[in-house]
Amino acid sequence: MEGFPSGGNSTIVYFTCSDCAVEAKRASESGGKIHKEKFSIGQYGFIALILDTENNMIGLHSLQ
Repeated sequence: MEGFPSGGNSTIVYFTCSDCAVEAKRASESGGKIHKEKFSIGQYGFIALILDTENNMIGLHSLQ
């Protein structure tokens, strides 16, 4: 992924939620970082990418 070094973190696990913007904000407030704000993936809904407190990237997916 552009802007993120390869190796060591090449698999992203996505968690389904009601609104990925809300969950990304919660992660940020708990010490994580938002890598990419909520954005559309067309007919498949929306995703946001966050970094947890150990710098692991996690994906969030929602339909709204």
